Amino acid sequence: MKTSLKSPLAPVVAVVALLATALAGCGGGSTGGSNLSGTVKVDGSSTVYPFAQAAAEEFQGKNGGVKVTVGESGTGGGFEKFCAGETDISNASRPIEPEEKAACKKKGIEYRELQVANDGIAIVSNPALKIECLSTDELKRIWNKGSKVQSAADVKSGLPSTTLSLYGPGTDSGTFDYFTGQINGEEGASRTDYQPSEDDNVLVQGVSGDKGGLGYFGFSYFEQNSDKLNLVAVDGGNGCVKPDAKSIQDGSYKPLARPIFMYVSESELAREEVKQFLAFALDSHAEISDVAKIVPMSESQAAKAKETLNAGA
Repeated sequence: MKTSLKSPLAPVVAVVALLATALAGCGGGSTGGSNLSGTVKVDGSSTVYPFAQAAAEEFQGKNGGVKVTVGESGTGGGFEKFCAGETDISNASRPIEPEEKAACKKKGIEYRELQVANDGIAIVSNPALKIECLSTDELKRIWNKGSKVQSAADVKSGLPSTTLSLYGPGTDSGTFDYFTGQINGEEGASRTDYQPSEDDNVLVQGVSGDKGGLGYFGFSYFEQNSDKLNLVAVDGGNGCVKPDAKSIQDGSYKPLARPIFMYVSESELAREEVKQFLAFALDSHAEISDVAKIVPMSESQAAKAKETLNAGA
């Protein structure tokens, strides 16, 4: 497995530049004017990161007195900070888990769950590793705890015999939790002899730079790097389906389509800069999702998120 990898900044810069252009043409939604001030601290999922970072940059452009910081420590790492009271908003690529709820409760932190977009976990390979489709059973054979699979040919005849170099999220990642739960049947159950990272850009570099590279991460990172990756279709029991906006939003990309979230602390939501940042993100979710290459919410999903944000207002 290769370990010397670097994380490029180009995708985030491109997202921010495109977002400014897109929102300039549509007004960008409500931000509460330009007299806001203060800070908004966001951390968590790498899958939600492009959406959150793009929203933060544009919001700050309209509200120069507000500083929005966005970290990328993974869903689990983000919840640790959030439930310790260190952040205002936690990005998550899965729902909060019982032990995390307990940690928040212990600290007296109440919260609201807001869906902000949809995502599919993309299975990708190096273009030299020509794999068209894998079933969920075949994925399990590759990725399950204790797996001895060394090449795709070990899984199914006719697939390449190239030795695999596996790349995937680390254990603090919600993508890791969701994938292992859906594919391996038990959250956290996974082979350990792979190159892990909480930074999806690092995984992109690993897979694209290794002729035996095979891995999984959020669909938006495939979209940003589609010229150097091969997208593998998944057969969840009804034939091979590749993730795209339609199959992710309608759930036909089974079982790896999912909603993604921002969790906000009730106490911090009382601060106008926090509430207006979230209002902006939801009002402009379609434009933000488009340039961040994340699948947007449906109209009903967006309406529910706004209702949750404004409850009790």
